[in-house]
Amino acid sequence: MSRRKEGDSFSILRIYDEQEERRSVLENAGISFQPEPQVQPQPEGASRVHQQPAGSPRQRGPVYQEMSTVTPQQWALQALDKSTLQASWLSEVEPGEEAELGPSLLPGPKFGQPCPSPPRHEDIWAFLRAVPSVPGVVSQSTPRESWKVGSLHHGKKVYAVAISSSTHHVYTCGHGFIKVWDKCAWHAWDRPPQAQLNLQDHQNCILTCKLFPDEQHLITGGLSRTLTLWDLAPTPRIRAQLASTGLMCYSLAISSNAQICLACFKGFVEIWDLQNQILIRRHQVPTYGSRCVDIAGNKFWTGGEDASLYSWDLRTYQKLQEQYLQHEILSIAHDPSEEYLLVGLSTSDIVMLHTHRREKFKAVVHKYIHHHNLKFASSGSYFVTTMDESIHCLAAPSLQRLFQIEESTEILCCDVSSNNQYLVTGSKNSASVYQLLY
Repeated sequence: MSRRKEGDSFSILRIYDEQEERRSVLENAGISFQPEPQVQPQPEGASRVHQQPAGSPRQRGPVYQEMSTVTPQQWALQALDKSTLQASWLSEVEPGEEAELGPSLLPGPKFGQPCPSPPRHEDIWAFLRAVPSVPGVVSQSTPRESWKVGSLHHGKKVYAVAISSSTHHVYTCGHGFIKVWDKCAWHAWDRPPQAQLNLQDHQNCILTCKLFPDEQHLITGGLSRTLTLWDLAPTPRIRAQLASTGLMCYSLAISSNAQICLACFKGFVEIWDLQNQILIRRHQVPTYGSRCVDIAGNKFWTGGEDASLYSWDLRTYQKLQEQYLQHEILSIAHDPSEEYLLVGLSTSDIVMLHTHRREKFKAVVHKYIHHHNLKFASSGSYFVTTMDESIHCLAAPSLQRLFQIEESTEILCCDVSSNNQYLVTGSKNSASVYQLLY
C-alpha cells in the first residue's frame, strides 16, 4: 500500500502545443478564439515530415495535436519535383567473408577526404532555414521544425545509434557489425557506409552504445561477455575489450568526466574504471529492476520490469531510495546539468524527478508502447522522446511540443548531435536522419 501511495504522489503535468497556449492566452484576455481555416490537401508528390492525423485534434487527444498551422513558405515547397526527395534504398550488405576484428572498408569516400557536391535538394534545406519563425512563440534555443534529410540503410535492425559532431559520423549498431556513415551520407538516401566494423563473434548483437563526452570514443555492449571500447578518430578501431561477467548488457551509462561506466545486466550492474579499464564492482540490484541505468554525480539509477526506480550511492553502494512508478520502466536519462532525471514508462508517461530534492512530476499520456527512448539535447532546453513509431520533441521544462514526427516502423533507438543540429533514429533496417530547424 505504501509503495502505491508513493507512486501516486506526483504533480501531474500536461504536454501541450503552441496552438493550445495561444488559445488560452486569447481566452484569458477576453478574446474569442477562432480556429484556423482548414489547409487544402497537399498536391500529389508532396513530401513533408508531418502528416495531418485522421480526425480532429480533440478526437486524437493532446499528444497528437499539431503544433501550428503550415506557413505559406512551407506550402510553396510542395510544388518541388518529387524526384529530388525520393528515397532509393540500398540492397542489404551482408558481412560475407567476415574480416578479423577491425574495420572493413566498403565503397565510399575515405576517411579524411572531402565529401562530393551536396545533392540537389540542398536548396530545399537552405530555403527552409531561411523561413522566419514567429517572434515570441518558441525560444530560438529550441528547434521549431525538423526535416528528414536522409536515410542510412543498415540492412538489419538498428538497436543502438550514436552521432558524433566531433568526428562528423553516425554509427549504427546491430547484429554482427557496426556501420559508419560520414556527413555526405546523412544528406542522401542511397549512399553506402564509409566503413563496416565486423565483430569477431558473428553471433554478437550490439544492443546499446554510448559516446564519450569528447565524442572521440565509443563503448558498446550487448549479447556478448565483453564490453568493447572503440577509438573513433582518425579511423575507427578497437581500443580494448572489457571482460564482463554478464550474458546480455541492456544499457550503458558514462559519467560526465568519462571516468566511470555502468553496464546494466539482469540482476546486477557492473561499475568500470574506464581510465584503467578495471572492474570496480559487481553491484547487485533487483532482478527485474535492471533494464536501464543512468548516472549523475555520485548517484546512479536503475529501473525495469518491476516498475520501481532505484537510486544508489556510487561511493557507498547503499540504496538511497526506491520509488514505485506503477508501470514498467523502459528508459532513464538526465539533463546536461544533472539536475533532473527523466523516466520513460510503458504507458508513454514521462516522469521527471529532481536529483537532489523530493520533486516529482508526471506527464501523463496513457498509450501503451513497446519502445520508449529519451535523449536530452546538450543545450538542456529540449529533449526528444520516441514512443514506438512516434517522435516528440518537447521543450524543457515547460513540456511544450516543438514538433512531432510519425515514422512507418517502430523506433528502437535515437540520438541528438551535441551541436543540436541533427536527430538520428534507428528502426527495422535503417536509420533516419533529421535536420533540426531553428
